[in-house]
Amino acid sequence: MKRKSILLVLCIGLILTSCESKISLNSTDVKNEKNQKNTTMENPDKGYNLPIDEDKKKEAVNDCEEIMGIIRDIYSEYNGIQEADQNTAEQMMNRMKEIIKQNGNPVIGSDHYSVMDNYQKMEQFLKSAEQEEKGSVILYEADTDGGITRKEYSYDGKEMSVMSAKMIWSEDTEPVLTYISLSKIKEWAYTENGNFCYELCVPEPPEVTEIVDGSCIIRVKPLSEECREYSKKYVSTFGYQGNNLLCSNWNAEDMQGLDYNGLYEYFYQMKYGEKFTAKKEVVGIPAEEFENVIMTYLPVTKEELKEWAVYDEQSNVFIWERLGCGNYSPTHFGLSLPEVTEVRHNEDGTIVLTIHAVCDSVVCNDAVIIHELTMKIQDDGTIQYVGNRILDNGIDNIPRYQYRLGNLQN
Repeated sequence: MKRKSILLVLCIGLILTSCESKISLNSTDVKNEKNQKNTTMENPDKGYNLPIDEDKKKEAVNDCEEIMGIIRDIYSEYNGIQEADQNTAEQMMNRMKEIIKQNGNPVIGSDHYSVMDNYQKMEQFLKSAEQEEKGSVILYEADTDGGITRKEYSYDGKEMSVMSAKMIWSEDTEPVLTYISLSKIKEWAYTENGNFCYELCVPEPPEVTEIVDGSCIIRVKPLSEECREYSKKYVSTFGYQGNNLLCSNWNAEDMQGLDYNGLYEYFYQMKYGEKFTAKKEVVGIPAEEFENVIMTYLPVTKEELKEWAVYDEQSNVFIWERLGCGNYSPTHFGLSLPEVTEVRHNEDGTIVLTIHAVCDSVVCNDAVIIHELTMKIQDDGTIQYVGNRILDNGIDNIPRYQYRLGNLQN
């Protein structure tokens, strides 16, 4: 999710590690990083860019170098391949996690729905901090670029802080420190859902010209394997922007309000295993093709699609328009991640997924809405979505959905 300007990256890239922030360096940058000695600036009053004790800095760097040393062979095996294929990158990252976790510290991957190994240490630290007990814990993050991030959280009985260090590989496969920083945590909570939510101290106007987001959510207590599987396979493709499958109330008897023209590209990706692409911003999808894709996953008829979607009868095509600034106003909620927290199998063959919309952007809320998505497995093994219900009037807490073709939608 990750959408901040170059100015902000330059401003805070050495300061903090917002959960979604990633620093990419070219070869020139890597060489410059090798010669960079001062990685922090004293700014004790504002809570970020805090001075780091030299011994603590040395310990963090040595730890990172040691970890990089034991995963070097894995990175060398995948080097160059993982950049072209996300699945390969995740395979590499998971193998790195298996090695790193052997030191007993918590370790997580940078991908969505990653399991935190050795999570008990992190959970114990947070629960002790809730009781105002002093302590610290080190969390490692294995990244899909082959590098690692080391985060040391400390609680002194009153305040929590995090020292973050990031290492990547140079072109000649040598570990390079890209930044090390120390920041105070303004607010934090360990939620009943098993998430560590916090907000870092960050630069604020007029020091910067744009808002810097210091919010972060880390899943500590792992979801069940079944919940992770359903999250990845059946809901992650949709999210909460560009379509309203998960953020509106509907069922098999009331499907008129779904944004079929927006949903097409997401169902296309599910059906064919690749993203829908078009050379133009607005294109016409032949009716037969459009209907085949939509009807694979939703219990609608051809006649209903022609009535409810934006359809050009003369050309016999359904209209598709690329999602962009002209038809979508970005919202924090739109960046939320759908996380399946419960799977219920009913006697009638339907499967009900309880889903939390987890938003780590600004609002830092691990349940902006909670909703139940109902699915049914067809005889051929495919899934049809047959309803979505937002619980506890949660629809009142989210922005009104903006249809992809709002100017044409009835």
